[in-house]
Amino acid sequence: MPLNRRNFLGRSAATGAAVALTGAVSAPAAQAQEVSGERERKRYSFTVMGTTDLHGHVFNWDYFKDGEYKDAAGNATGLSRISTLVEQVRAEKGRGNTLLIDAGDTIQGTPLTYYFAKVDPITAKGGPVHPMAQAMNAIGYDAVALGNHEFNYGIEVLRKFESQCEFPLLGANAVDAKTEKPAFPPYFMKRLRTPHGRDVTVAVLGLTNPGIAIWDKAYVQGVLKFPGLEEQAAKWVPKLRSMGADVVIVSAHSGASGTSSYGDQVPYVENAAANVARQVPGIDAILVGHAHVEIAQQVVTNEATGKSVVLSEPLCWAERLTLFDFELVWEKGRWTVESVAASLRNSNAVADDPEITKLLKDEHDAVVKYVNQVVGTATVELTTVEARYKDAPIIDLISTVQADVVAKALASTEYASLPVLSQASPFSRTSSIPAGQVTIRDLSGLYVYDNTLVAKLMTGAQVRAYLEFSAEYFVQTAAGAPVDVDKLTNANNRPDYNYDYVSGLTYDIDIAQAPGARIKNLKFRGAALDDAQKFVFAVNNYRANGGGAFPFVGSAQQLWSESTEIRTRIAEWVTAKGTLNPAEFASVDWRLTRDGAPVF
Repeated sequence: MPLNRRNFLGRSAATGAAVALTGAVSAPAAQAQEVSGERERKRYSFTVMGTTDLHGHVFNWDYFKDGEYKDAAGNATGLSRISTLVEQVRAEKGRGNTLLIDAGDTIQGTPLTYYFAKVDPITAKGGPVHPMAQAMNAIGYDAVALGNHEFNYGIEVLRKFESQCEFPLLGANAVDAKTEKPAFPPYFMKRLRTPHGRDVTVAVLGLTNPGIAIWDKAYVQGVLKFPGLEEQAAKWVPKLRSMGADVVIVSAHSGASGTSSYGDQVPYVENAAANVARQVPGIDAILVGHAHVEIAQQVVTNEATGKSVVLSEPLCWAERLTLFDFELVWEKGRWTVESVAASLRNSNAVADDPEITKLLKDEHDAVVKYVNQVVGTATVELTTVEARYKDAPIIDLISTVQADVVAKALASTEYASLPVLSQASPFSRTSSIPAGQVTIRDLSGLYVYDNTLVAKLMTGAQVRAYLEFSAEYFVQTAAGAPVDVDKLTNANNRPDYNYDYVSGLTYDIDIAQAPGARIKNLKFRGAALDDAQKFVFAVNNYRANGGGAFPFVGSAQQLWSESTEIRTRIAEWVTAKGTLNPAEFASVDWRLTRDGAPVF
């Protein structure tokens, strides 16, 4: 049984929410009474701790590198470090004066989470308890919002994980597609006992990302809907206040920037946390997630009330812990929030909690053994170091595998005679497959997402538009101007995973031209591309469902799809070949030019 250091009293089926009551008050938090003239003012302070975007990081370990996690900033990852920080805060504040919440993306992101979804699945009869459930139960989380990546392995895996958690998974805007009633608890309420005989009721409203309807359409279409965060917060916050909430906190798997990556495919904002703070009265603080950025404290003024709402986003992968410190005062027969201050604590400042290390050692060791299995031999080293701006053989490997799988899948269909094009992105700037033995972790490090493969029907004109959109990734650079590769890409903050190669064609990308007019010399089998030509387009499910807002692909006719991860297909391909030789899969399909002259 997992270690449990918390006082959880269960969920209320009647309300569809979770409710708990703490035990006796612990002393260290400041719980003063202040005398002003003849009037006594009762005060109470408490702290809400928060994490987000854990993505399966239990330990400070990089399964892709087979060693401790390291980055240039000296960060450390893992719930084992968070556990140490949490216990420090509880000792400082008094356990009864704290809550611990999370803003989502818990069960996807590392080989650890993949292993317990696919290799030794938690859904199997008599299957294991998910390591993230074990760790979070032991640490004593009070509530966790759903993230979009919670849906990557399907509803069955998510529901099984939910059943293993001793805390609720919140999603007020994850509703049943038919009834439009919440499919998960919308909120969690907890009463904190104060020294004054007057409990403080804290409500946590959980909101997730509407993009789930796009990114995991295969799992949720017709089953769940995901309305906008703003409208659902406006619905639920007044209800929580009417139910007696003295403090309302939102745990939102949504960034604070107000931007979206899915264009106009859904009428909602992807990163809506600041909008919620600005538009919905009655919120005191928002734990922000999804964007993988660090926000120690951001203060947003509510348009209706003029009151301040404090936002904070701790860095992903358990690298930071947010603290919301609340100061309350008893006025006019109720508790009122006088102030909220947010701050961050750094996981690199503490050691692993030995109890969490002991709890999950066997699971960790099993995954390390799995990812170090040798599946083939590479004749040369392959790397992604230059893959953002040069056609790299290591990305061609992905494209070749995808095209082969799709061609075989459609071999007995009416689409068998159509040529297959294949899309792939340079996900990582540091991935490499060494010369010599190739392991599962080498290939997993190349394809870090749990994407699956889809075949779509596209025309030459649509592919041309697709490539033009992809080419917006490059910063416009005049002919003759110096080229700095560190400043050449990510125009308008577009991430690397939203830049696509397309294999099966040849083309130039003229970065001296304005966006929309960069694709030159686009050819298929040596001849100018016919806009009416039909192609089978091998594409990952994120892109096929509209992720990144690439034109046409989201609405294109789907010919085939599967549930096997692309990185598993890569491992199968390498295993079958035995030898990984670029001569069998690499080709130069594109290059960067300026006014027709090659950049490199």
